[in-house]
Amino acid sequence: MREMLAVTAALVGAGLGDSVALLTDGRFSGATHGLMAGHVAPEAAVGGPIAAVADGDIIAFDISMRKLNVELADAEIQRRLSTWKAPVPRFANGVMAKYALLVSSASAGAVTSVPASFASAISGSSGPSASGPQPGRTL
Repeated sequence: MREMLAVTAALVGAGLGDSVALLTDGRFSGATHGLMAGHVAPEAAVGGPIAAVADGDIIAFDISMRKLNVELADAEIQRRLSTWKAPVPRFANGVMAKYALLVSSASAGAVTSVPASFASAISGSSGPSASGPQPGRTL
């Protein structure tokens, strides 16, 4: 989940802070100014509805109801998502690849957990000790 400080600073620096809203599945640091909606989930990277948004689409921010709505017919959203392809992971190995594989959505706390397939594969084996990480539990 990308940090949006550079993006929001660029908007405000260009004098657009009062006339442009930012909608992202990225995160904010706390130094953000203006109308910004972040942590939108499910994320575009996993095919969430935000992946269907295209340049020129109108998005309505209903602040009091805490809702975002793109002014598109459900059929159009489904059509766009039907051609969506998952992005190629930026990391194929190493700690960042492991993190990307194990982290949950921001809406679930962006915590890491052992996949159920791994947990079931090691159940009954000597596995981790009672004091170490337990399969299927949040780390």
